[in-house]
Amino acid sequence: MIITKTPFRMSFVGGGSDLESYYGNKVGAVVSTTIDKYVFITLNKNFDKGINLKYSQVEKVENISDLQHDRAREVLKMLKITDSLEISSLADIPSKGTGLGSSSSFTVGLLQALHAYKGEYASPEKLAQEACQIEIDILGEPIGKQDQYAAAYGGLNLIQFNPDGSVAVDPIICKKDTIQELESNILMFYTGITRSASNILADQKKNLEADKNKALVMDKMVKLAFDLKNELQENNVSAFGEILNENWNLKKQMASGVSTPAIDDWYDLAMKAGATGGKLLGAGGGGFLMFYAPKDKHVQVRQSLNMLRPIDLKFDYQGSKVIFIHD
Repeated sequence: MIITKTPFRMSFVGGGSDLESYYGNKVGAVVSTTIDKYVFITLNKNFDKGINLKYSQVEKVENISDLQHDRAREVLKMLKITDSLEISSLADIPSKGTGLGSSSSFTVGLLQALHAYKGEYASPEKLAQEACQIEIDILGEPIGKQDQYAAAYGGLNLIQFNPDGSVAVDPIICKKDTIQELESNILMFYTGITRSASNILADQKKNLEADKNKALVMDKMVKLAFDLKNELQENNVSAFGEILNENWNLKKQMASGVSTPAIDDWYDLAMKAGATGGKLLGAGGGGFLMFYAPKDKHVQVRQSLNMLRPIDLKFDYQGSKVIFIHD
């Protein structure tokens, strides 16, 4: 039996610049962190012939090609798995349509488990590259690269996407007190709305290719990613909320559906209650709302959003890893 543990990610600024329609022409960049919410993949030899796959559904097939779960199917095919296996997936929080990169975390976690099953070491770079190949190249998902790299590497990073297709993951180095203050000042709320990111991202991709003004907006978001990295490395946490707020106002210009009237109302309530910035996590439309607020404003912010479910969190620093192996 093998068990892997792979974190979800929280993206702060620059999201969307990891789409090839942007970074194919100029450097893209995001600042993100992984958090202590995980997807666990359990893999074991199957007594019966074929693949038993358990997630929100249960699939039992003799041929890998018959799997309906597209990411699991393509991971098994990529790694040329011929053995009969039982694979189970369990997540700490809703793992679809919540803006935390959960689909890519699943892909990275399953790749990690199957490489371990084959007796192979897979570096974070290898896991991220293979996950991108499966999700973007093979499945044709209109998504970017940030989720796969965040899940594989873990930690608080500036992730840079280069026109030649390469990706650089640069840890943000700052004082321990700075990280603790940043972590303790972040609030996250579950809106209860799940959505597919594909339509929003496809719209954003189309806009980037057709509208030079949209590309200029994205340029500003990429600059904010580098600005945020510099501010944090200078231990200036006070700038965090302001940069988040500026990024969110820019992001809403990138595609229809990024925000909704309800999300705008919740955002305004939190800002009036003392938050200095925030954003909807992921492509938009639903999922989790994140805010940055001084500790002495947390009670007011929570009260202003008492219709939403608060979620406690801490940062993760290890990325995807194997946590159990037993022959």
